[in-house]
Amino acid sequence: MSTTLKPAVQREPFVWSTSAKLIALGVLVYSVWVLAQIDISAERLGVGLKQGAKFIARMFPPDLSKMDILWSGISESLQIAVLATVLGITLSLPLGLLAARNMMPAGVSALGRGVIAVARSLHPVISAILFVKAVGFGPLAGILALTVGSVGFIGKLFADAIEEISPKQVEAVRATGASFMNVVLFGVLPQVLARFVGFCTYQLDSNLRNSTMVGIVGAGGIGGALFSAFQRFDYDFVFTILATIIAIIVAGELLVNAVRKALDV
Repeated sequence: MSTTLKPAVQREPFVWSTSAKLIALGVLVYSVWVLAQIDISAERLGVGLKQGAKFIARMFPPDLSKMDILWSGISESLQIAVLATVLGITLSLPLGLLAARNMMPAGVSALGRGVIAVARSLHPVISAILFVKAVGFGPLAGILALTVGSVGFIGKLFADAIEEISPKQVEAVRATGASFMNVVLFGVLPQVLARFVGFCTYQLDSNLRNSTMVGIVGAGGIGGALFSAFQRFDYDFVFTILATIIAIIVAGELLVNAVRKALDV
């Protein structure tokens, strides 16, 4: 007996479903309600723009007379960012593997993801305050705070990347009788290497920025000098610090791109 296949229903492109429309409407209504609850007005925005223009005008010309303070803080921030990134990557590799549900038993992966969730739950500034209370003022607190943040970010993304790999290559390596470490080295890492390099380079950029913030609470780096300049109303020196930070971030991005091209990942 012949059967007739029904043609598949063709959906028009860019047409929202009823549920999507309801969600969008809910988000819009909530946004309007939030704007009505907080103190936002056209008058306040106008005053803020005028004050912002005066603030920016006071930044020029930049103050270049305190370069010793600038370079001391910048070099310390770079050291904090690099060490925190290296430690974070070193800890994230095994932790991300333990958190991958396709490589570990359910209990082990749940424990690994729990540790990652705890590391990711605190903002670096909050972690820096806690470590400043624990180990005192200085770069050590900043390194520890950014290391915890790096573990939370890289560990989660690395675990997710491992869970998305093709199982065929892993099964092929296992079929040769390879040990677990060889399965990881030859079956898992080649499939996630490119993404892992991207995660690490992004985290380095993030740690360079966060090293400025943690310095504000006494965890070392240029943040302390930046906060002091704001308190003294030395906005010309503030501009010098901000411009230097931006230049370092841009130079780091160019360097990372060059390294990725050299590694062909």
